[in-house]
Amino acid sequence: MNTHKIKKTEQLTDAFRIFNELSQNLSVSYQGLEEQVAKLHGELAFAHSERLKTLEEKEKLASRLEKILAALPAGVIVLDADGKVLDCNAVAIDFLGEPLIGMNWPDVVVRSLIPVVGNPHERQLRNGKRVNMTVSRDIAHNDPTDSGQIVLLSDVSEMRNLQDMLNQQKQLSAMGEMVASMAHQVRTPLATAILYASQMSSPVLDNEKRQRFSQKILERLQYLERQVNDMLIFAKDGRLAMETFSLAELLDHLRESVKEYTGSGGIDLQIINQVQNDVMLGNENALRGALLNLLNNAVDAVGQAGCVSIKLDQLDGGKLRIVIKDNGPGIDKELRQRIFEPFFTTKTYGTGLGLAVVDSVVKAHGGDVQVESVLGQGTAFSLVLPCINQAYNLLPGGFSHKAIQPDALRVNANLFQTDLSGKNHHQSHNQGELSHETV
Repeated sequence: MNTHKIKKTEQLTDAFRIFNELSQNLSVSYQGLEEQVAKLHGELAFAHSERLKTLEEKEKLASRLEKILAALPAGVIVLDADGKVLDCNAVAIDFLGEPLIGMNWPDVVVRSLIPVVGNPHERQLRNGKRVNMTVSRDIAHNDPTDSGQIVLLSDVSEMRNLQDMLNQQKQLSAMGEMVASMAHQVRTPLATAILYASQMSSPVLDNEKRQRFSQKILERLQYLERQVNDMLIFAKDGRLAMETFSLAELLDHLRESVKEYTGSGGIDLQIINQVQNDVMLGNENALRGALLNLLNNAVDAVGQAGCVSIKLDQLDGGKLRIVIKDNGPGIDKELRQRIFEPFFTTKTYGTGLGLAVVDSVVKAHGGDVQVESVLGQGTAFSLVLPCINQAYNLLPGGFSHKAIQPDALRVNANLFQTDLSGKNHHQSHNQGELSHETV
């Protein structure tokens, strides 16, 4: 019996010992867990603190960027991948007007921006200001799902005005030289017209002479008108009102202007039009005057029975090329280097403004003029002009856009208007005394 009690006592002792050991192990494990929890809590608190600092820094950065955008003198427009306006600053709203946020960028372009001929990076606002437009590409390079573009509009009106003032001062200085040269050119045909007019009232003048004198007076007045128009274009430095017009009508005017020299036994005039798009953006009167200068020079060069051709074709990139070619004696190489200089002429009757005006008009249209000549074979003047489609290409790369009608982007004539009289000049040409001046 005692043995049985002793055995139970030993078993209880062992059980308590095991329980104590397990309790101690559990206490140690719990203490370890508490330490791990405390460590993780500290790490979490540190991470939370760092996260708050990062968010605070980002908020400060965003605030600084917002202030910078607000202080920028340029307009900033943020576009999404579909070409819609996501965000913009106050200057952009001032430039382009409202609504702006959420608008399709092509619609904003049509509404608020006008092309500047000859400068693909500049646009004219509806209030007359000039802005330089630059477009970024893919602002989110690392995330193709969040791609977009940023458009920057910088006001260059003051710089352009200063450049215009400087050019105007140069033109005024050159005007002094021109007036002296023009005096003789105006005096001679004017005196001749007065002489003919004084004979018109003579009772002994028969109808045939009266009609001939009337024609002589008209020729000299038309010559004076051409001189005045050339002088106006040169003085305005090629600043012209732009609108759409028909190339076919322009060619008809040119054909009519030299009609009296292309009859039976006269000059062989060929007009070749290979341009499909008949519409062009430009100043029809100024271009007509420039082409007539070249055409009259060609008529002068070939004489009574030569060949003159006018060819229109389209180059790569949609550019329009107009070539006026003759089979005259050609122009010497040394003279070709100077023929576009104002007041340079080899003619007895000439101010030397004809080709200078041609160069000015072509540059005003954003184009270029070149001359090729071979002595004894003839001369060809090539005018390369941007076509109407290039003038309307206003959209950032990659954006689809609606067709833009010409009237939607017509340049405000009040901004660049110059007096070109606006008449249809069926200018007569007379070799010798009334030949139109250039070289």
